[in-house]
Amino acid sequence: MGRIIVPEAEALLDQEIKVLDKGFVRLVDYLGGDDRIVQAARVSYGSGTKSYRQDRGLIHYLLRNEHTSPFEQVVLTFHTKMPIFVARQWVRHRTARLNEISGRYSIMRDEFYVPEPGQMRFQSTDNKQARSEEELDAELAQQMIAEMEADQKQLYAHYEGMIENGLAREIARGNLPLNLYTEWYWQIDLHNLFRFMHLRMDSHAQYEIRVYAEALAECAKAVAPIAYEAFEEHTLGGLKFSRAECEALNLMLAGQANPLEGRPLAIFEEKLKKLQAAKPAETPEEPAAPTS
Repeated sequence: MGRIIVPEAEALLDQEIKVLDKGFVRLVDYLGGDDRIVQAARVSYGSGTKSYRQDRGLIHYLLRNEHTSPFEQVVLTFHTKMPIFVARQWVRHRTARLNEISGRYSIMRDEFYVPEPGQMRFQSTDNKQARSEEELDAELAQQMIAEMEADQKQLYAHYEGMIENGLAREIARGNLPLNLYTEWYWQIDLHNLFRFMHLRMDSHAQYEIRVYAEALAECAKAVAPIAYEAFEEHTLGGLKFSRAECEALNLMLAGQANPLEGRPLAIFEEKLKKLQAAKPAETPEEPAAPTS
C-alpha cells in the first residue's frame, strides 16, 4: 500500500496556526493516519475488509486498553515558534526529535512574548508553580507590561551592540531573556503526542504551553480523527482513581464518611466535579479483541 493520504491533514499542511502574540504551530508533514493504526494492529496490508464501524471500535479498544504501539506508527512533524520558557517546559517530553534555531549561528530576532492583560494574575496561594484566577488591577497590569516591553527593548539593543562590537554570538545571546521567541522542527509519534496533550491541555498546565497543546491537537485531529476521538473519550474525558480514592468512593456509596483530608481530599473533589460535569456520549461498539 502506498503512502496514506488524509484530506483533512493535506488541507492543514504548512498552514500557520497562530498561538500567543507572535508564535505559531505548523504541520509540516505526517506519516500514516487511522488506517495505519488499524493495519498495524491487524498486521495486514492494503485497505482490508473491515468496515469503518469495526475500525473505529478497534481504535477505541486499543486506546482504552493502552495497546500503544499501533499509535506509534503515526508520526507528525511540526514547525513551531514559542517563547524560550515554553520551549524549556516542552523539551521535558523527551520522546520526540527536534532541531532548534541556534543563537550561535544566527542573529536572534527582536521578538518577545508580551502577556495579555488578562494573563497578568497573582501568584496562587495553594500551587507554588502557578498563577491564580485573580487578575491584577488593570492599571498595575499595564504598568508591568510596559516595564516588560521596555526591558526587552533595552536588552535587545545591548545584544545588538555586543554583536556589532564583535562579541561572539554564543556569548551575546546569554543576555537575552526567557520570553524571547525561538523556533524548532519537532517530530513525534501519535502515542507520545497524546501523552504530551494529556498533560499540557490539562487545566493545571501553564496557559502559555496549554494553547500550543490545543493547536497541536487540531493537527492530530486532522491526521487521525478516529484516534483523536478515542483520545478525547478515554483520556481527556476519562478519570483515574487511586486505591485510596476507590476506598473513599466505596465508603461514600455505603453512606459512610469520606476519610480523605488535606491535599488528597482536594484532588479527589476535583475529580468528582469532573465526574458530575460529564455529558452523555455515544459509546462505540467494542470488538472482543484485535483481529488479524
